[in-house]
Amino acid sequence: MDALAPLASAYAQVALANIVREFPNKPDHLLRTADDLRPPRALHPVFYGSYDWHSSVHMHWTLVRLLRLCPGLPEAHAIRGVLDSHFTISNVEAERGYMRQPGRETFERPYGWAWLLKLQAELALLANTDAHARRWQASLAPLADAVVDRFLHFLPRARYPVRAGTHGNSAFALLLALDYAQAQQHLALRKLISERANQWFGQDRRYPAAYEPGGEDFLSPGLVEAALMLRLVDGCSFADWWHVFRPAQEALGAWLLPVDVDDRSDARLSHLDGLNLSRAWCWRLLLPEMPAELRPAVEKAIDAHLAASLPHVAHGPYVGTHWLASFALLALSPTGCDGY
Repeated sequence: MDALAPLASAYAQVALANIVREFPNKPDHLLRTADDLRPPRALHPVFYGSYDWHSSVHMHWTLVRLLRLCPGLPEAHAIRGVLDSHFTISNVEAERGYMRQPGRETFERPYGWAWLLKLQAELALLANTDAHARRWQASLAPLADAVVDRFLHFLPRARYPVRAGTHGNSAFALLLALDYAQAQQHLALRKLISERANQWFGQDRRYPAAYEPGGEDFLSPGLVEAALMLRLVDGCSFADWWHVFRPAQEALGAWLLPVDVDDRSDARLSHLDGLNLSRAWCWRLLLPEMPAELRPAVEKAIDAHLAASLPHVAHGPYVGTHWLASFALLALSPTGCDGY
């Protein structure tokens, strides 16, 4: 909380501006007929802002988490107002109706799905103390239910994981969906996530960390995988799994040094700021379970990654500021604040 407090208002302000900014917009939208040529707000009355649908979802999550962690935030009244206007039954039904249309089966799979469930899990935590959040949670529930159904239908058919450091990453999607499954006590979803995680990642050996990062990554596939398996490893302890999975010493160094970002005005190169932040988040989750001899290097790495990219979260080109606050908030939130 100490690290987050001085930044919370800036993150709230950028998120408030983003979720009502309709343009520029990069839709994930299949045009089936000419009638599908409609503006973002008409297609997505909840998640029309913040450049694209999934970023809008996780910037809404940013606002909900800030309300929970920083209840005295000066922007709290404004946050409640905009969430009241977005999370209405009719707006959510329009979002759900869009997903039900033929040809939309893979819309925002899996990244947007996972963030939608992460948002609903955050609302469930806030709802323990906040009547507003109970209304928002109830309004969003049909859309969350639809996404859960999609996960339950998709995961048994997904024979192979996606190990990219971008939106398709399987481990990141499972990690966020797991938060929802545990918050809502959805045992079937949790069981399926655990089965898939162990099938996909349980036998990984000497992870090739030297192959990271990819030039447009905002996730470390290896570190996100480890963060997932920390919660789900089956048949052994996490320490045993890490011992086998851990990269060779020289390769491990690829995860300990922050990456450079040469052009923050480039929408894809700016992903690398997100990579620094998501690495810091994963390392913070993993730190208590790391071997004692590795912990000093990990602690140093967390600080270095945050120092490299936190200054660019709320200030800079819109291609970065429309989404980076969410990843900064993951990295800065108190460990265990998700309550799972």
